[in-house]
Amino acid sequence: MSHKVDSVDQKIGARIRIEREGRGWSLTELAEKSGVSRAMINKVERGESSPTATLLARFSGAFGLTMSTLMARAEMQEGRLLRQKDQPMWVDPDSGYVRRHVSPASDLPMDVVHIDLPPKTRVVLPASAYLFLRQLIWVLSGTLVFSEGEKTHTLEQGDCLELGAPNDCAFANDGDEPCRYAVIVLSRL
Repeated sequence: MSHKVDSVDQKIGARIRIEREGRGWSLTELAEKSGVSRAMINKVERGESSPTATLLARFSGAFGLTMSTLMARAEMQEGRLLRQKDQPMWVDPDSGYVRRHVSPASDLPMDVVHIDLPPKTRVVLPASAYLFLRQLIWVLSGTLVFSEGEKTHTLEQGDCLELGAPNDCAFANDGDEPCRYAVIVLSRL
């Protein structure tokens, strides 16, 4: 599994460099727009550091992309069928959160992502990660405590929540078992 993850980290780094250079931005400009240091951007672009979910959210916000779009551009190959064995997986080095991109690359304005959130884990993402999209969270197993701004939702197996206006968000699994959920990401048209 680690070989595949390392490969994804290298692809993510290359994609961030392509997005930055495609906009004609220097490392300094991306650092200013994302709030991420030049040194960290350089490490991520070279594939020497695995970016956290928070870093990916900052990059996607700076580029004016959804996090799913940024990840899909890094991970996906074209085709209408994406078999489970070929679904790109990424592990957040801070939390152990596992993200698997389920939907095939297409021109549909949506992506489906499967998340495994380990027990006793909390992941915080900035509002900039949600500026250009709408999302549904569907809990497949376990309990997810989801906070958007001041509002907190406790979601049990089978519950589905539409996210509100972009806000700083936290995904928490306070339980002793993994929480598995799907995120359906709809790009704003």
